[in-house]
Amino acid sequence: MGVLSGKAAVVTGGSRGLGLGISRALAQAGASVVLASRSQKSVDEAVQQIISEGGNASGIAADVVDLEQVEHLAEVAVTQYGKLDIWVNNAGTAGPYGPTMGFTPQDFYLVTQTNTLGVFNGSRSAMHYFLQQGSGKLINLLGHGYRRPVPWQNAYSSSKAWVRAFTKSLAEETKDSGVGVFAYNPGMVLTELLTDVDVIEGSEHRLKVYPTIVRMLAKPVEVPAQKVVWIASSATDGKTGQVINLQSTGAMFGSALKEGLRHLANRPASDMGIRVKVIPAYRKETR
Repeated sequence: MGVLSGKAAVVTGGSRGLGLGISRALAQAGASVVLASRSQKSVDEAVQQIISEGGNASGIAADVVDLEQVEHLAEVAVTQYGKLDIWVNNAGTAGPYGPTMGFTPQDFYLVTQTNTLGVFNGSRSAMHYFLQQGSGKLINLLGHGYRRPVPWQNAYSSSKAWVRAFTKSLAEETKDSGVGVFAYNPGMVLTELLTDVDVIEGSEHRLKVYPTIVRMLAKPVEVPAQKVVWIASSATDGKTGQVINLQSTGAMFGSALKEGLRHLANRPASDMGIRVKVIPAYRKETR
């Protein structure tokens, strides 16, 4: 019996990267998982992987920016499993690295809408059921910038600051409902979101130390995924409104020490599979 046996969970952006890791971890802990992403093919592949590992999973294609699609996702979970206990708003995108004025408006909109409307739509859809039953765990993922401004990542970082404020406010509004509302920062996770980087031309030099930072701080998916299992479990009952940060100062110091010893020993550094693509800066046409 897993700690989440008998629970039904939804994970957005659940077909790859951290979302897939979370979906797998929830299933391994005994939950029945409905995962979603924009690609049905990607969803089907992820579902089959979880089933092959002995888990219970299903999924549908859904764009988190579309409220109707997200509400349908919740309906599918409740229809299939008879209830809804856990909802993880994981879907998100980083956008290119570079100055705000170098973004195309479309790229900026994509990042901010996916990361904010996705959380709003998911939270609204989950809370509809959670508040009726007086129980449930809503977990909204944070990211770099949720505590302070991050130049050259303005779209992503400001969206994550919004997620923190939104989640804390929602938790306060519903604190006597029996529902747990949590903001969770997994820190740097070794996924494509971290290793496949678009950089706006002219900002390439700012990424010189990026591989070193990734080596020092990036964690395998399984580590933050297991923390989601803990948040979703009875361990957090009655603790709504918490902001849970996986990246501790001690861990950062230890990682920095290891990197320093590697450098002193003159051992070769891994590139961590980082792929950087330079894209043109946006320039508004003038008449």
